[in-house]
Amino acid sequence: MLIADMPSLNSLVASHGAVLLIDSASACVHAGLWRRDSDAIWRESRREAGIAIFECVDAVLAEAGVGVRDLGALVFCEGPGSILGIRSAAMALRIWQTVGSRALPAFAYRSLELVAHDLRSSGTRPPFAVIADARRDTWHWVEVDTGQAVHPWQRVSRAVLAASPGDLFMPAGFRVWAPPPRAVGEVPYPPAGMWRRQGDADLLQAAPQPDAFLHEDSVYVAWTPRIHRAPGPTVS
Repeated sequence: MLIADMPSLNSLVASHGAVLLIDSASACVHAGLWRRDSDAIWRESRREAGIAIFECVDAVLAEAGVGVRDLGALVFCEGPGSILGIRSAAMALRIWQTVGSRALPAFAYRSLELVAHDLRSSGTRPPFAVIADARRDTWHWVEVDTGQAVHPWQRVSRAVLAASPGDLFMPAGFRVWAPPPRAVGEVPYPPAGMWRRQGDADLLQAAPQPDAFLHEDSVYVAWTPRIHRAPGPTVS
């Protein structure tokens, strides 16, 4: 079966059987296993991501009585959120993609878009936006307008955030380096519950080489080293 560029989780499970999902964007790591005609199995941990990811995945696979070779597809949150956690998950997925005789397809979703869809479906009144700190006094943001449309992820300035209409929400467990310019409501970030409700939302994108999403490419500045010498004696 061909999969659209942005499939839903339910359609992915229907076509690929067992789907492993990892979300390490927040301070709590989550891993879930979705299978046809079975309830999803979830585990979570607040240990360091490099440990928690493997512990949670081992636990869900063991409870289901399956191994990595039995999986049909991999799903992970590519951000925004904890870069260390997301890159640890991406590394694990790249390893598991090579297990067995076939390459496992991988798909990614974005944390703020998942939260925005879940808030919209729960009756949160638009316009509103879901935000996360992007450092350097900028913010990741996903806006839901008055027509209920969820706009693509953007990186905006503090001034744009301050002047934006509607309420602002931030997922719990996401790090903040600078205070936002106006009041922000904290909302829970439970991937298990959100994906149970948003299983039919087209939130996934193919990720042949899993990695953390970067809104813009890194910029490197050339540096020319200088030799520093101690000052010589003063000549009178």
